Amino acid sequence: MQRLATVFGGSGFIGRYVVRNLAQAGWLVRAAVRRPDEALFLKTSGAIGQITPVAANVRDRGSVARAVGGADAVINLVGILHEAGRQKFHSVQAEGPRLIAEEAAKAGARLLVHISAIGADPNSDSAYARTKAEGEAAVRQAFPSATILRPSIVFGPEDGFFNRFARMAMLSPALPLVGGGKTRFQPVYVGDVAEAVMKVLENPDAVGKTYELAGPKIYTFAELMRLMLREIGRSRLLMTLPFPIASMMGAAMQCLPNPQLTVDQVRLLKRDNVPSAGSAGLTDLGIAPTAVEAIIPTYLDRYRARSYYHRP
Repeated sequence: MQRLATVFGGSGFIGRYVVRNLAQAGWLVRAAVRRPDEALFLKTSGAIGQITPVAANVRDRGSVARAVGGADAVINLVGILHEAGRQKFHSVQAEGPRLIAEEAAKAGARLLVHISAIGADPNSDSAYARTKAEGEAAVRQAFPSATILRPSIVFGPEDGFFNRFARMAMLSPALPLVGGGKTRFQPVYVGDVAEAVMKVLENPDAVGKTYELAGPKIYTFAELMRLMLREIGRSRLLMTLPFPIASMMGAAMQCLPNPQLTVDQVRLLKRDNVPSAGSAGLTDLGIAPTAVEAIIPTYLDRYRARSYYHRP
């Protein structure tokens, strides 16, 4: 009998890779998303009838209960980078995981994998980091055997990091370095995150544990910007933006539909985004972390001033 996995946020950046891996491993997949009609592309990742997008909203208990019914495994990938409309940090990242964990436990799911983030901290000044920690605590309370994965910045073809700044570099003569660009990151490849989910599902020793997922190398924000600019063959001024000025800019921008910067993001940038000392990670799951330099050439070419194949 095929196993059934419910993936909340299955049509998102990480979700599409998780859904594909599950399908390739023979799972039936229920992709729980707010707009199933926009997730139909997922069906091509598996056999006919293997992947089914269903309507679910982590703010609505009834829809969550229906989505997890009969599932052997439940995977929660839902998160937001900024608030908009009814999508608030607390409702999506704290209460949403609580609902999912409670309903997964009621439904008799054997496994629950919750995706959080490096830097989750109940005492953080950032609402993003604080609610991530609240979500973890709620999951642990409702489903003690859940496995929690905390990735650093995730990169890959559909990412919102390198793509975002590469687009900006096409239009702007300068790129901002909030706080001087000294914040440290350890970016992790989306394929490695998806593989970690699969490893957790198949490894009884991972039950109830927390893993911090990061790549093989630490970079400052400024170093990542220089790496991206070299890759797209563009020269841009890297302009230091002191935290107080960045906060004022974030306060103005966060009123826009898709802000480039918010006050909460500035608060996040005041702390390094790297694994804590002694934490378990990808290598503990038998995964060799993939380097940024090995992947970004596969998807940043479209931002180059001249194609790789251009003849001078």
